[in-house]
Amino acid sequence: MYKGNQSVVAEFVLLGLAHSQSTQFLLFMMFVLLYLLIVSGNIVIVILITTDPHLHSPMYFLLANLSFIDMWLSSVTTPKMITDFLRENKTISFSGCMSQVFFLHCIGAGEAVLLVVMAYDRYMAICKPLHYFTIMNLKRCSVLVLTSWTTGFIHAMSHLVVIVELPSCGPKEIDSFFCDMPLIIKLACMDSHDLDILMNADCGVVGIPCFILLLISYTYILRTVRKSTKAGASKALSTCTAHITVVMIFFVPSIFIYVWPLNITWLDKFFAVFYSVFTPFLNPAIYTMRNKEMKNAMKRLINNYLDSKDNLY
Repeated sequence: MYKGNQSVVAEFVLLGLAHSQSTQFLLFMMFVLLYLLIVSGNIVIVILITTDPHLHSPMYFLLANLSFIDMWLSSVTTPKMITDFLRENKTISFSGCMSQVFFLHCIGAGEAVLLVVMAYDRYMAICKPLHYFTIMNLKRCSVLVLTSWTTGFIHAMSHLVVIVELPSCGPKEIDSFFCDMPLIIKLACMDSHDLDILMNADCGVVGIPCFILLLISYTYILRTVRKSTKAGASKALSTCTAHITVVMIFFVPSIFIYVWPLNITWLDKFFAVFYSVFTPFLNPAIYTMRNKEMKNAMKRLINNYLDSKDNLY
């Protein structure tokens, strides 16, 4: 460990995504629009599933929870990034930095487990349909969702207890738009090799088993779909394709950030933006555009709104 002067860091400096004023303004406009679409899109999904009786099933209950998680996953980093585009000094307090690390990993790990739960739900619906509603009842779904949040909390705390005690004595610049564990470890006054391995292992304990379970689940599902009738197979395949797409856009960036880092700055920033902004943006788009029931529920919501508006006049 470094034996020089050590001090408590009051704040960190975020270098952000760009230095040019014109580029920052363009990024500001783009991410404001994306964030508004993320929040509104996921809120619409939650409202649709909550209010439409046709969507009161285990699959849509889990989808509503996924939308809720996605909304908060983006909200951990995106609002700060947006405001920093308009600021010359892009700083974040020590407590704010630790909060970003905690909530990012809590929500991220929770979503990873929730995606496994959603794959299990589809496995039961397609491979064991006669037992589906017996096993995937509201109580079981609620317990599984609570398990995902508990896993995320434990995972985030395991990160937080390590980084809050890291010795600091040198630079406090973070070459990104938010605080994250790999970036904070680089600033510590000690040999970070063992810590990097510990972080990769900690993330791998959550990420790799979840990814393997997802691959196994969808392999069984696709094998079962091949033996189904043409109509049933088409519907199941459409749903599973949406799920698999969401899994890939969530896990691929997170694996390259936390489990198998490439240590290429611009690529790390790209994966970080994709993971924290584009994934929550794409999820509602994928589920609404590829899901017939969601589109029908949207039409019913619009028609009910128009009818109620007409009745006022």
